[in-house]
Amino acid sequence: MLAPEPFFQPRGTAFSVLYRLQALSSFGHTIDLVTYPLGEDRSFPGVTIRRVSRLPFLRAIKIGPSWAKVPLDFLMFWKAFFLLATRKYDLIHSHEEAGFMALLLTRIFNVKHLYDMHSSLPQQLANFEFTRSRLLHWLFRRFEKWTLGTADAVITICPELDRIVERISPKTWRMMIENVMEEDTAATPAAVHTDVLQRLGLPAHLATAKLILYAGTFEPYQGLDLLVDSAAIVAKRRSDAVFLIVGGKPEQIAAFQARASSLGLSEKVIFTGWRRSEEIPLFMSIADILTSPRTKGVNTPLKIYSYLRSGKPIVATRTITHTQVLNDAVSILANPDPESFAEAILRGLDDLTLCHQITEAAKKLAADQYSFESYTDKMRTVCARLSPSLEAR
Repeated sequence: MLAPEPFFQPRGTAFSVLYRLQALSSFGHTIDLVTYPLGEDRSFPGVTIRRVSRLPFLRAIKIGPSWAKVPLDFLMFWKAFFLLATRKYDLIHSHEEAGFMALLLTRIFNVKHLYDMHSSLPQQLANFEFTRSRLLHWLFRRFEKWTLGTADAVITICPELDRIVERISPKTWRMMIENVMEEDTAATPAAVHTDVLQRLGLPAHLATAKLILYAGTFEPYQGLDLLVDSAAIVAKRRSDAVFLIVGGKPEQIAAFQARASSLGLSEKVIFTGWRRSEEIPLFMSIADILTSPRTKGVNTPLKIYSYLRSGKPIVATRTITHTQVLNDAVSILANPDPESFAEAILRGLDDLTLCHQITEAAKKLAADQYSFESYTDKMRTVCARLSPSLEAR
């Protein structure tokens, strides 16, 4: 398995790699994971993490396209080459741009290729405003087409990516496997609410507040500016509303703290900074509203699947990134502007009947379509497609 990113760090594709390893390990497979030198080790039976050499001038890799990834991807290619030359593998399972590496490796070593498509890489160049080079955009489109056209199987993570594969390479066998997260997101009883706040290092007075939660990265496409601006509108109508924003790098947090302060929201918007992924269910358990203000992209945020199971009302933007999973029966959707998003949050705070209806419908949707059992069944189907011997292990 080739994962060109820090593993493990709490970011989208790293979570996906984690779940793939968890499932494949449970099937009895043996996996060599080739990845970056950054991140925390995670242990699964049969899984060996083989990191490339640490480079002294690289201490972090930002989310999305990055020139810093180029030397690490070069090292990954040659580590994979050495492993394939000295060991026998059933297949190469590639993530993100490692699919480009597999174009060559599969031909040299005559091994099957499973491409895990977490996003359209040409779209990433545009969404992250990485470069305006027409040549680079053209190259990524060509490499993506070659990768999809030559892979023995492709996994997509959402309907929009599935449509992209169908358009670019309709003959390619593919399976859509949403990134289901198996977490404890049950509501916290009021009696222990204060204990959870203390455990998370949050002020005790938040026990009486209505908490609106955002948890995730602070990248531009996430819509944090939309969320902070909507908080100013909510605060005028609900004095008990507090926005709890989890995640972000120090410099990103400072910028949004300044924005919140300029709107008079210093006490109404609380930034917790980066927290361990294991703590996110605790934050969800004390929240009254779960938000996803994402404004760009087509990939469904991973957190949406755990939000559906949480029993808490979801407020999200009415964009393709959400509507390919969410609808008005299971969430409160709003246009991606501060006024609409604020009104949606206020509906979630004020209309308890609506909240009960959408949370019950959301839990049913999660159980019917996005269960962890369904996830593992789909992974077994992929294995069976690639080789009967893979399915049998």
